[in-house]
Amino acid sequence: MVEDSRTSPRPAGLRPLNRPRPVTILTRDGLPVLLIEGGRRRQVRHIQDSWHVDDEWWREPIHRRYYRLVLDDGVVRTVYHDVVGDNWFEQGY
Repeated sequence: MVEDSRTSPRPAGLRPLNRPRPVTILTRDGLPVLLIEGGRRRQVRHIQDSWHVDDEWWREPIHRRYYRLVLDDGVVRTVYHDVVGDNWFEQGY
């Protein structure tokens, strides 16, 4: 059993997990074909899965199109296109 430290919880010590990171994606016909990170260009071998998230229409709308990508070296990455802001992000899990 862990002893009570008698200190109050501090929200400053909290941080979000799996925060999306901006990423550069080149597309063809609206689909991702190339991921660029740190100057390295990585071809998309194929799209393993894709899905939509449309939420919070009553507040600040979220319209995202997610893709699970298999890159040229076999690495799998999940990225999404923020349709509202027209930006791409990588979402780690």
